[in-house]
Amino acid sequence: MKLRISLVVLSLILSTLIGFSFSQRLDRQADGAEKDRLLIGLSMDTLKEARWQRDRDFLVARAESLGASVLVQSANSDDTRQIQDIQALLSSKVDVLVIVPHNGKAMAKAVKMAHEADIPVIAYDRLITDCDLDLYISFDNLRVGEMQAQYLVDTLPIDRKSRLVRIYGAKTDHNAVLFKQGQDNILAPHIASGRIEVVHEDWAENWKPEMAKKITNAAITNHGATFDAILASNDGTAGGAIQALLEEGLDGKVVVTGQDADLVACQRIAAGTQAMSIYKPIKNLANRVAEIAVAMARGKPVIARKGVHNNQVEVPSVMLEVTVVTKDNLRETVIADGFHAQEDVYRNVPDSDRK
Repeated sequence: MKLRISLVVLSLILSTLIGFSFSQRLDRQADGAEKDRLLIGLSMDTLKEARWQRDRDFLVARAESLGASVLVQSANSDDTRQIQDIQALLSSKVDVLVIVPHNGKAMAKAVKMAHEADIPVIAYDRLITDCDLDLYISFDNLRVGEMQAQYLVDTLPIDRKSRLVRIYGAKTDHNAVLFKQGQDNILAPHIASGRIEVVHEDWAENWKPEMAKKITNAAITNHGATFDAILASNDGTAGGAIQALLEEGLDGKVVVTGQDADLVACQRIAAGTQAMSIYKPIKNLANRVAEIAVAMARGKPVIARKGVHNNQVEVPSVMLEVTVVTKDNLRETVIADGFHAQEDVYRNVPDSDRK
């Protein structure tokens, strides 16, 4: 049976609701009876970073609480392996496939494979492009980039030109493009006016901290210790940049941004070597994905308030809000939410220096 997907656009006063429903597969079992337990397939780009380990654990726990099991595969940032992982998940007859793509364009093949098996696909946190994707759920990544850049605009001096190094994420990750676009939205007028000058910029392959370190080293080699800030697109690249600064005695003297509110990044914020991060309530995201996946598997309608074009279709999308984290609000954000323990965040900070 071919999976049927319907899009219904409802105009409301302040928002557009994109409603879509999935027909439940009636041929999952020969007699048409529903399986006793739903099965969700989760294909992840990587589990090397603590952030993605959290996503996995939260999603699995929430799905199990709703009566579903989750099969997890991690591709170690390898497109070929991720396709193989997805083939294995499809062979296991999952009811819904959730993909955190390493390469959003390459995983269009995975969506096609899933649809041929009548299995709906959710793109988790990273958009899958050039395909008839069923649902995209993430944080507002354009807004993330805007918040990073706005922090710099508000922090850098206004009485002189500020020199900026920009470190983008992986070119294969559509989110990296969105972060850059959001940053550009805020920076463009300040660059045009001459208040901010971008002296060095590059993409960090696979978001690797060591690539960010190389980019920062190149900036130091070419421009010396003359720049004021590094706009790093996530905490991993921020860490690589800060390591390069540390080796030159510049740590804490250059404003460095990040995102994900990783523990090591929050420790750097508390210690003063990283200026800010973006806190994404990952538990909320993972829980929402699990809830939607279970609803889809049961043939229930799902409502998305936004749509994101993926070069082929307008993908129904669910976007969660994010928060800027600085030294001044660590306790009110990541610590208050239980995302990190206070003793862990301030582990490297003397009691007298804790705010």
